[in-house]
Amino acid sequence: MQGVREMFSKLSTKAGLAATTGIVAAGLAAVVIIPQMNEGGAPEVVTVSEGPTDTSAKPKVREQAESASEQQVARQEVVAADEARADDGAAGGAAATEAVEALTESEAPMEADAMADVAAEPVPAPSVAPRTATVARKRSATAGAANDGTLGRIAGTFAPPRTDEGTVARPAPDTEAYPEAESNPVKVASEEPVSTFSIDVDTASYSVVRSSLNAGRMPPPDAVRVEEMVNYFPYAYAAPEADDPAPFKSTVVVSETPWNPDTQLVTVAIRGEMPVVEDRPPLNLVFLVDSSGSMSDANKLPLLKQSLRLMLPELRPEDQVAIVAYAGSSGLVLPPTPAGERAKILAALDNIGAGGSTAGAAGLEQAYAVAEEMTEQGEISRVLLATDGDFNVGLSSPDEMKDFIEEKRDSGTFLSVLGFGRGNLNDALMQSLAQNGNGQAAYIDTLNEARKVLVDQLTGALFPIASDVKIQVEFNPAEVAEYRLIGYETRALKREDFNNDKIDAGEIGAGHSVTAIYEITPVGSPAVLNDPLRYGSADASVAPAQAEQDSPELAFLRMRWKEPGESESELLEFPITEGMGDATSETRFASAIAGFGQLLKGSNYLGDWSYAEAIELANGAKGEDEFGYRAEAVNLMRLAESLSR
Repeated sequence: MQGVREMFSKLSTKAGLAATTGIVAAGLAAVVIIPQMNEGGAPEVVTVSEGPTDTSAKPKVREQAESASEQQVARQEVVAADEARADDGAAGGAAATEAVEALTESEAPMEADAMADVAAEPVPAPSVAPRTATVARKRSATAGAANDGTLGRIAGTFAPPRTDEGTVARPAPDTEAYPEAESNPVKVASEEPVSTFSIDVDTASYSVVRSSLNAGRMPPPDAVRVEEMVNYFPYAYAAPEADDPAPFKSTVVVSETPWNPDTQLVTVAIRGEMPVVEDRPPLNLVFLVDSSGSMSDANKLPLLKQSLRLMLPELRPEDQVAIVAYAGSSGLVLPPTPAGERAKILAALDNIGAGGSTAGAAGLEQAYAVAEEMTEQGEISRVLLATDGDFNVGLSSPDEMKDFIEEKRDSGTFLSVLGFGRGNLNDALMQSLAQNGNGQAAYIDTLNEARKVLVDQLTGALFPIASDVKIQVEFNPAEVAEYRLIGYETRALKREDFNNDKIDAGEIGAGHSVTAIYEITPVGSPAVLNDPLRYGSADASVAPAQAEQDSPELAFLRMRWKEPGESESELLEFPITEGMGDATSETRFASAIAGFGQLLKGSNYLGDWSYAEAIELANGAKGEDEFGYRAEAVNLMRLAESLSR
């Protein structure tokens, strides 16, 4: 026990804590669970007591089976194994396991005072799932007595939850998957002056971040996509007018960077037009519902059903709804039905239960087939996939799903994805499906989020006004030394993709707003990170119109888009000049969220800028905040600040 206490005082790593916890657990098993033999010699199952028991039946102390020297040798092996672990984590861990097993097999006795020491010793929480607390052993003695209540409670700290039948309920493994993409680096304008990307209106990342913080933990860095956090919020940017050449209005603002006074932010914002709802064509909507066993949790299939209930009243009587469910096999739950027959639709929805594995590919095939049958000339069809993303049967990799969706989207049927639940959320696959299905990916963790996505923003989510929207910015190296695009890592395009109409890009829905933010470093700024080249210099050339402008030309902005259903794109372009636009509460709040996202990802570009400063900036730019989204964001910043300490 002295050796055990020394290891507790010296070890702090996860592997070390796991090894020492195993030793304590082994010691408790040797003392608390007194092995006895049935008269017939059959193995006896002894279950750890989880509460007070009859203290009149005290455990018997087994006679010592090994000498004190043998016990000391076993303990020395544990210490030696721990030293080996310090030199080689994997090999040392294996050696520690063998030593613990050897010590357990020796079943060295513990005196009463040693048992009291274990009860008083602080035990670190295990970093791996503990073994079952039910032990079967074959003994030659008679049946043993019950455990002492106090020791039973101590041992209970190592036991996993139990089901109603008394069996061990092992925690479900966390199999969440997120797109792996390195944050955009700082680029030298004279070497790489052109930046090209596809716009993105997905919002799933913000909801996943909120879910993690509300659960008391920081989100995984890969789950944080800064552009999705920024675009989660509605912004009151200028709307397009009747004579505007595009179905959207662009707004560009050049302002000071909150986290670096020696750089500037260039905010490029777009707001789509909002057509009269009565003028839109009929909608054919296929609900593709994941009914696999993994969807049984309350925040999955039950929340999904409640969410779709909120959506139905927003549909018009002439719209049509069909439901396809998939688990071990896919099936048509509801044939195409007018949206006005809500009772029939809700009854079919209520009949869906969770069970089986996830035949996602078969479900997608059937949903697309149903959508194609529903579609008539001039109508809009969309498959709305609701899932936790756990596609474990059929096509399962993002690349395979991408190829499948790309083959289907040309038919005119779009795909949007709604994610539910945590633990096995396959965010990477959901992103791939939505991006290649010309749709939006959202994550629903509360009924309020369901209302935001499926009620408040339904028109924008289901009715595109511009497709394959691409943005390209060419920076003037005479004015801009360096730049970086904040976010949009999974939406990056090659320079030549901008003029290639066959390259897919993002869609803008009716009334949607999109925000992209660059951080730029002016020439001569002390914030320049890269040394000048020995054998090259910045290109000092500027656009011909430069001399006619009052302000220096920082960059040139180009945007391409297609009218829905068209195959050829249209072009909009204009220069970005120093001091362009006004820093309103909209752009200041967007920059606060951009900083918040970078803090969560552990960005190296923020210097000493902190959560407290992000909170101050966001609080001063909340504006009207009709639905309280911005106030909620400030509260999440406070949570992150507390959890990061």
